[in-house]
Amino acid sequence: MTIYKAPLDDQRFALFDVLGAEAVLTKLQGGEGHTRDLLDAVLEEAGRLSEAVLAPTNASGDEEGCHFDKATLTVTTPKGFKAAFKAFADGGWTGLTQAEHFGGQALPNTIGTATTEIFQSGNLSWSLYPLLSEGACHAMEVHGTEAQQNTYLKPIVEGRWTGTMCLTEPQAGSDLGLLKTRAEPSADGSYKITGTKIFISAGEHDLTENIIHLVLARLPDAPAGSRGISMFIVPKFKVNADGSVGARNAVAAGAIEHKMGLRGSATCVMNFDAAEGYLIGQPHKGLAAMFTMMNAARLGVGVQGLALTERALQNSSNYARERLQSRALSGPKFPNKPADNLLVQPDVRRMLLTQRAIAEGSRALLLYTSLQTDVEARGTDEATRKHASDLVAFLIPIAKGVVTELAQESTKEALQVYGGHGYIAENGVEQFVRDARIITLYEGTTGIQAADLLGRKILQLQGAGFKIFLQEIQAFCQQHAQDASLRELIAPLAIYAKQWADLTLSLAQRVQGNPEELGAAANDYLYYSGYVTLAYMWARSVAALANSSQQEAFKQSKRDTARFYFTRILPRCLTHQAAVEAGIDTLPAIA
Repeated sequence: MTIYKAPLDDQRFALFDVLGAEAVLTKLQGGEGHTRDLLDAVLEEAGRLSEAVLAPTNASGDEEGCHFDKATLTVTTPKGFKAAFKAFADGGWTGLTQAEHFGGQALPNTIGTATTEIFQSGNLSWSLYPLLSEGACHAMEVHGTEAQQNTYLKPIVEGRWTGTMCLTEPQAGSDLGLLKTRAEPSADGSYKITGTKIFISAGEHDLTENIIHLVLARLPDAPAGSRGISMFIVPKFKVNADGSVGARNAVAAGAIEHKMGLRGSATCVMNFDAAEGYLIGQPHKGLAAMFTMMNAARLGVGVQGLALTERALQNSSNYARERLQSRALSGPKFPNKPADNLLVQPDVRRMLLTQRAIAEGSRALLLYTSLQTDVEARGTDEATRKHASDLVAFLIPIAKGVVTELAQESTKEALQVYGGHGYIAENGVEQFVRDARIITLYEGTTGIQAADLLGRKILQLQGAGFKIFLQEIQAFCQQHAQDASLRELIAPLAIYAKQWADLTLSLAQRVQGNPEELGAAANDYLYYSGYVTLAYMWARSVAALANSSQQEAFKQSKRDTARFYFTRILPRCLTHQAAVEAGIDTLPAIA
């Protein structure tokens, strides 16, 4: 049985001491009321809900899984999930960051990220049901008509309905240009949607009275490839003129997947049989609407990596304190006990510090990125919004790709701390390992994030966000160059940042000569970028300790973990740099 306690002190430190979130948020348009007192109160309530309602359903939901009724084509979620969703909706959490005129509370995305971490740590499977709704709402807010927003968005914000993203097909995974789902226009202005979608999270469930699917499909006159994709709103139940739920639409789950992890989340095969749908956005412009959802979803998946890392860390730390086994190499530390605890072993401390460095560094990165999304949306001038937008575009593949990959390492290390007891399902930690496997895959694999970072954000966009971020790191290093408390961090950070710039320039030149060099280097370039980015977050965290009101033990833990990160994790960049420089010639063709 695992435990969970919302890491409110760490969240507050990252938000207010490291990132200065209150000062930033209250200066944005409509942000006057987004004070620390308000955000603190929201975090407290989220922690209570997750600890008392969500966390107790995590293991039982994994053991029970979802139930698919082949006769009715319906899904029943695990025991406790429906009651948890009602408590979540009744508390207003479904509309936390949504606009007030849609029934939301209009709180900043930054606090949405912090509370999402708390909910996902409590029960990641359960959290997927409301999570997909956020992306659907954002797409309708940006691309939908006023009538569509009033009809479909408001009930999702209220928590009466949920939303999905229906993109993938059996023959069309990441290459959406291959999708075959058809959209035939009807005389009344609607469309008949026909096709099959797979891997649809929360495609069918019993938590709400209706489900609104956002579906990619092709119109009859669509050009080939990704340029011919449109997006459609397809409700599970049609909606009457007065907004009430009407007749069943011709869309249903054909099956649910039997998965390695996230067993409490219904991942569905969805069949559309001339289902009634409505065009959202412009014809053949569905990719723009899709990326509106996808960027939000990718940041949300990065938060999933943090959530699993945090919960795995909490449990492996507690186990290491309680488990008595063998003696310290330098002699007994607890002579009155039959054995010392696991914390006396240097390698156990290495594993725990690795998890801690990843969790706390990732938290700062994800909240930093979310803060930029708030500035992008509500900055007071166009230049400020553009600056933030470039940063967000650059950081999202790092926040998704690297944080989720490091979650694999973190949950594995937690399992290793437990030893053989971690392999036993009753102890709960093996669930974190299984649940973490999917987060590097959906919403774009790590390879896709790497290609996006190097191919689009660096090469196509000429490194717009990269230049801003690198300048920020360089300015930080110059500002603190004479700070004795940061000396052991600033010097290596400045060196690695310079090497990052040099590596980027040389790689861009090589790709011009041979485009295959992009694919050969992208993955290692992503990791290099991620490790330097986290180093910057750790350096900022230590710098913030000077003005923090946290207890001295808390501060010393931060200093120790930062030192560990810089000496034992950041040097991994050297391996990735060597791999990048090895080039395409080291990847021969395979027959």
